Amino acid sequence: MSRVYPFDDARTARAVIDDDGTLVEWNEGARRLLGHPADAVLGRPAARLLAADDTPAMPTGTRWEGTVVLRHRDGRTVPVWLLAHRRPPHDGHGGSWLLVTPLTGAERRDEDDPLTAAGLIQSPCAIAVYDAELRLHRMNDAMAEVIGLPQERLRGLRLPEIGGKPQSEELEEGMLRVLTTGRPLDVQTFQRTGGEDRARPWLARMAPVRDARGRVRGVCLAAHDITDSHRARQRLQLVNEASVRIGSTLDVTRTAQELADVCVPALADFVTIDLLDPPEHGGEPPARLTAPVTLRRAAHRSVLEGAPEAVREPGQTEEYPSGSPQADSLTAGHTIIASVAAGGMLSWLTWNTARGERVRRFGIHSSMAVPVQARGLTLGVAVFTRHRRPDPFTADDRLLAEEITTRAAVCIDNARRYSRERETALALQRSLLPRTLPRTAALEACSRYLPAARTGAGGDWFDVIPLSGMRVAMVVGDVVGHGVEASATMGRLRTAVRTLADIDLAPDELLTHLDDLVVRLSEESGGDGGPGEVGATCLYAVYDPVSRRCTLARAGHPTPVLLRPGGRPQPLELPAGPPLGLGGLPFESTELTLPEGTVLALYTDGLVMSRERDGDTGRALLHEVLAGHTDSLDVTCDRVLRALLPPGGAADDVALLLARTRSLPAGQVATWDIPADPALVAPIRKQAVEQLDGWGLSEAAFTTELVVSELVTNAIRYGAHPIRLRLIHDATTLTCEVSDTSPTAPHLRRAKTFDEGGRGLLLVAQLTQRWGSRHTPEGKTIWAELPLYEEDR
Repeated sequence: MSRVYPFDDARTARAVIDDDGTLVEWNEGARRLLGHPADAVLGRPAARLLAADDTPAMPTGTRWEGTVVLRHRDGRTVPVWLLAHRRPPHDGHGGSWLLVTPLTGAERRDEDDPLTAAGLIQSPCAIAVYDAELRLHRMNDAMAEVIGLPQERLRGLRLPEIGGKPQSEELEEGMLRVLTTGRPLDVQTFQRTGGEDRARPWLARMAPVRDARGRVRGVCLAAHDITDSHRARQRLQLVNEASVRIGSTLDVTRTAQELADVCVPALADFVTIDLLDPPEHGGEPPARLTAPVTLRRAAHRSVLEGAPEAVREPGQTEEYPSGSPQADSLTAGHTIIASVAAGGMLSWLTWNTARGERVRRFGIHSSMAVPVQARGLTLGVAVFTRHRRPDPFTADDRLLAEEITTRAAVCIDNARRYSRERETALALQRSLLPRTLPRTAALEACSRYLPAARTGAGGDWFDVIPLSGMRVAMVVGDVVGHGVEASATMGRLRTAVRTLADIDLAPDELLTHLDDLVVRLSEESGGDGGPGEVGATCLYAVYDPVSRRCTLARAGHPTPVLLRPGGRPQPLELPAGPPLGLGGLPFESTELTLPEGTVLALYTDGLVMSRERDGDTGRALLHEVLAGHTDSLDVTCDRVLRALLPPGGAADDVALLLARTRSLPAGQVATWDIPADPALVAPIRKQAVEQLDGWGLSEAAFTTELVVSELVTNAIRYGAHPIRLRLIHDATTLTCEVSDTSPTAPHLRRAKTFDEGGRGLLLVAQLTQRWGSRHTPEGKTIWAELPLYEEDR
């Protein structure tokens, strides 16, 4: 769309010729020059205006200038200097040529004219002066060099006629504003000057030209090439963008991809990031590298869809020999710039035919290999190549690439170190958790542990601990924090729980001792000595399959979910108890009877809490999933995790323990009340042997008879009445228990040669699988377990 100005447009002869050679525009200035009216020439071949003896060749490029001989309407010939600009196709129309020539170039100049005085011909800055109709009045040599045409040819032309580009029209609008307002104006633009193929950034500074009376008589335009400062701003912007975009995660591959994404297309047309694989057994990469070097493609990016220049895909490895940009830059330890034209890539492309084919197909002409180095270590190499941009890499490009790569290298090293620490913590965590759960007669159990998606392993743990009398303990805990320290603390607490469970402490007593341990760990951690430096929560439950009684206590841990056969899931209300590590606060336990087949769900808060939902919503969803549980606890565990955890993984680590209770039939338990008469031990032994015969366990009768004799005799001699003997058996174990009301427990000791006693418990320990004592509200129970082998049953 042409602009309308309040000036005499006929002072320039202007015409437009399409690619067919037909005149499609003809202004009044052209009529004044050659005498032909517009209706006489429009739509006709432009060649008819040429003198028969002067037919120039068709112009090429984007601009042409020269003198041609044209025919006037009255028959005479007129030599005319023409300036032609190539116009690209637009809005479905083909290309065309704009032809202009000034009609005022030979007019006399008034030496007293302020326009003449403003010329500043000797200034190194490109300056041009335009009159009140925004036609070129004068310009200095610097401006003539920028335009690529002499002043004598251009005087009298407007700026769009000189430049022939839409950007020139925008500049003329600024000049008109200066002319009408009398205020200076700065305009930044991109222009191709002097027939250049590429546009460069320019700063056009426009100021009004006034006469002696202060009237605006024209506009002075000074053009400054700001290519260097523009590139500096671009480089600064790219470095700033890199500092924001690179390192958004602690993932090595993602960080490498961010480096490639930032550099394309701002710095290169195709970028590859190849990294060294970390050592198999930990440690750091080698300080010096020698060719050949094996690298793994971490990421690449191209200006072309799908990165067709790539020979290797992310995740694949390749061995780079000496002569390749990758190996040469890594062994040299600095950036190497090579180009096809200079032959710097010839040996590499000759050796690697696949890359040679890519170079020829896409016209790759320059490469720049920058080592990825951080903290004195070499992690890999970034290779930048160009094929769409015609200019080779410069020293400034090298500095920019090194600056961005160095920033990215620190992020990659941080991610690599984090990944190594995370893997170490995960390995430690999994080594401290039970690999398999024990098979017991008391319950069927299934478990899951998942580390946090981002922070890795934490302090969540679970355990199933067989106890005496066929009982079993279930425990789930959560240490505050993540990483190796949390995993190590978890391991210490899990060991402590198993140790305390072996002495058969009640759940509330066990948590009290565990709380004391956490307080000591807090003091040892080097904190300020205050409580809670090392924090944890825990839930501990003991289930007895004989009585079907379950005793539970918790220390700040989420309440378990109870699902009775045929019922709905419901939270099991327990006294909350303080978290472990506060010290000095009591714990309370709850006891309830569970029917056989009851499912208990014990879990850590990472299962039900997330960024998207609160704990109440998560627990409601857990109840909903458990309501549709199957006979398989393993399948139910998977359903729970799929329903409650987001696709990308949980924000916190998760421990889940599902247990289905069993009960021992009354026929597998036998109980006798023992009179306080040592002479009656023999009949008790006989009754025990008869009971074993009834159970089909005659092969275990001899050992059982000895154990019963020793434990009953000790209870009669040193215990308090009443005394009770109980035998319990399942498929693999026979348990012998003797209870009395004395709190004093026996101790194993080594009898001297001439001692008459003291060998009974030693004999029991050698004959049984394990033995021990536990305190009860009424006194104590001494127990011993005998393994049942296939021949015993």
